Formats: sequence, structure tokens, C-alpha cells
Amino acid sequence: MRRLILILLTFLFFSCATYYQVNKEFNQRFEQGNLASAEKYLQKNKTKRTKFLYYANRGVVNSLEGDYEQSNKWLEKAYIYNEDYRKSATDVAASYLVNPTMVPYRAEDHEQLLLLYYKALNYLKINDYESALVECRRLNVQLNELSDRYRSDKKYKRDAFIHNLMGIAYEGSGDVNNAFIAYRNAYDIYKEDFTDMFGVSAPDQLKHDLLRTAYLNGFSNELDYYEREFELKYQPQKPEAELVFFWHNGLGPVKGEWSINFAVQEGADGFMTFANSEYGMSYPFPINSLSNEQSSSLKNLKVFRIAFPKYVEREPVFTSAYIESKNGRYDLDLAEDINQIAFKTLQERMLKEFGKGLLRVALKKSAEAAVSHESEGWGAVLGLVNAFTEKADTRNWQTIPHSIYYTRIPLNVGSNQIKLKTQNFTNGGSATQTFTFDVERPGETVFHSYQSLESRPTPSVY
Repeated sequence: MRRLILILLTFLFFSCATYYQVNKEFNQRFEQGNLASAEKYLQKNKTKRTKFLYYANRGVVNSLEGDYEQSNKWLEKAYIYNEDYRKSATDVAASYLVNPTMVPYRAEDHEQLLLLYYKALNYLKINDYESALVECRRLNVQLNELSDRYRSDKKYKRDAFIHNLMGIAYEGSGDVNNAFIAYRNAYDIYKEDFTDMFGVSAPDQLKHDLLRTAYLNGFSNELDYYEREFELKYQPQKPEAELVFFWHNGLGPVKGEWSINFAVQEGADGFMTFANSEYGMSYPFPINSLSNEQSSSLKNLKVFRIAFPKYVEREPVFTSAYIESKNGRYDLDLAEDINQIAFKTLQERMLKEFGKGLLRVALKKSAEAAVSHESEGWGAVLGLVNAFTEKADTRNWQTIPHSIYYTRIPLNVGSNQIKLKTQNFTNGGSATQTFTFDVERPGETVFHSYQSLESRPTPSVY
């Protein structure tokens, strides 16, 4: 028994670790910008239940290394894996008898959209507009599926930035009609959803893009409407070439764990109530569908603990950025707050998480009761095992940015040098990155992205 307890304590150490902590070595290499070393670590640490994250992380690392074709191969693997995702009956059973990490990880809604965002951006960087537009059409399908799945207007079911990206891709390919439609959709979603949900309003760059494509399409009524809407007067301009620059700021949130104790109160009509006075929580739980043994086990409970996932923000070091070139200064506009979207998607399904947690406890306690009936000692051991294995699913895609900014600046034919200046208004910190872009022909659009990996320490995660 003493040996078994020591084994359980060892298991407890590992079972309490979050997904970030388990992969600390990779995370540290990635956060320090040691991309080759981070990729080597990934190559040696592929697991069955985190295939999506393995593929997605390799895609991000290769993209940051500038290997866009290889990046898209990994991102496509992640996309197909998620589309073909199936849970085995054995994994589902194990998830209820142990914890949710026994089931292979499936991407969150925003993570699946970001896969295609990275793919489209990679294609734009290598001037493969046809393939980029294919990803845009797939993005549109994903967005339609989100809209069909969630009926409530208060849920995250439309993404303004994704529509904005589609407009940028269409315009880059010369399709200004579809570009205008995508920009208009993006503006409507920023105005109707993103401003209230995430505090992200329509970027100034989007407003200028919407005015320009209305003008290029000859949509005089729409141009007049949006000029009044934005309080801007469109001035036609035709630069020799353009750069669309995306700044990926910081790193997205990681999942941690929190747990709460519930008191059990037997109710009427086949229900029991699980309550926590500290958080003001009260959840009726139907027990009619449970076996007599499971119902009896729950009724014998007085207090029990359930673990739930939570997001922990990794606050970026930099709060704003702008680009300097010989043509002027251009501020980067916030277009997507991935951190807030992640928090929102988890919040929207928390009721479902509570239901799963309660059923998991019911099944565990039923097993304890059955074993205790045969041997009180082994029943106590199983109780320890159940307590030690009660764990939330803390897996998520942790190499995506905290937020995405962008701008469009004019370039000249020939060599162009620009400077990205990132700033922190809180402590006065700043950093400068210099880029050179060679434009071969008039009318060319160049696409580029840069990720600032710096973020503030989060003690509860690290």
C-alpha cells in the first residue's frame, strides 16, 4: 500500500501539470526565437492525442522560418485531421473514468479559422493568389458553419478579421468586386459584433480599403454612404506598389486549471442540485438517466471537487507599433484580438463543461462504490486515484499570437527599406526591426508578417 501511494504521488505530480508545463522545453525555445531548436524538439515529441497541435505548431514554426510551402503542408495536415476528427468509444469512456485529456484534442473554433488564415497568408507571401483564394473560400465555408451552429447573436459566430483578410486577398488578385463585398462584410461585423464583444472597432485601414474599392467598382452611392459614415473624403491615389504588413503581437493565452467544491442537495423529480455558495453557482443535474448504482453513489456524496479549464492571458510586452518608410509613418491597426476570442469561446461552452464534469464524478463515484463493496481498502485506493486524476483539459494551440495588427503602405519599384517600431507606453520600452522589400514591377502588392514573441511572465502558468 505504501508503494502504491508513492506511485500515486508521482502520478499526481505529472497529472497536475498543465499542457504548457509538460511542453515547457518546446515553449521556452519557441518564445526565445530558437526556431530550429524548437522544431527539433517537436520532431521527437509527437503524441497520439495531440496530433492537431503537433501539426499546427510545426506549421507556425516553418512559417516564421520563411519556409511557407512546408508550413502549409503541416497546416493542411492539421486542417484535415480536424475535419476528419472522430472520437473512439474507448477514448470517450476513458475521458469520463479518468479525465478529458484521454480524448484526442480537437481545435477550438477560432483555432480552425487561424489555420486557414496562416495558409492564405503564406500563399500571399509567395504570390500564389489562386491558392490563397482557395483558402479564402474554405474560410467562408467555416464561417457559414459557425453561423449555422450558433443561433444566438451574443455568440462568437462571425469573424470580422477573416472577412477583412478575404478582401485583402481578392484585391491583391485584382478582383475588386469581391474585395468590396468582403470589406463591407468585415466592417459590418466589426460594427455589429466585435465592438461590443471584444472592444475592437473597424480599423482605419479597412475604412480606406472600403472607400477605395467602392470607387474602383464605380459604386458612387456606396462611396457616398461610406464617406458620410466614416467622415472621410476619398482622394484617389495610385502608388507604384504596395506592402500589406501584418504584425502578430505577443502570444495567445494558455489554458490553466481551476477547481471548485460542490455541495450536493437531493431534489425532487429525478434531479439533484450541485451548489457552490462562494461563486453563487447552482446546477440541477438529472439522475433519472443514471443507473441505480450511479444514482445511489451521487446521493451519498456530500462535497466533491471538479476541475475545469480556464484561459490565462499572456500579456504582450508591446502595446502598439508603426512603420516608417521614406514615404511616411503608418500606424498599425488592431484587427483581431485572439486572446479575447479565446476567452469568449471557452465561456460560451462552460455550461457544457459543467455537465461533463458532473457526469465524470458520478461515474467515478459509482466505480468507487462497486470496488468498496468488494474491498474497502481497494475502494479507498480507487478514491485516491480518482482524486489524483481529476484534471481539466489544458491543451490549446499556444504558438498563435495574442493579437493581430496590420496596415497598407506605398512602395516604390526597386529596393524599399522600412522600419517596424514596436512600443510599450507603460514603461517606455521600444524595439526596431528593419526590412527590405524588392519590387520588380508597378502595381505589385507585397505581403509580409512579423511576430513579436515577447510577453510578460504569467506565474500561475510557468
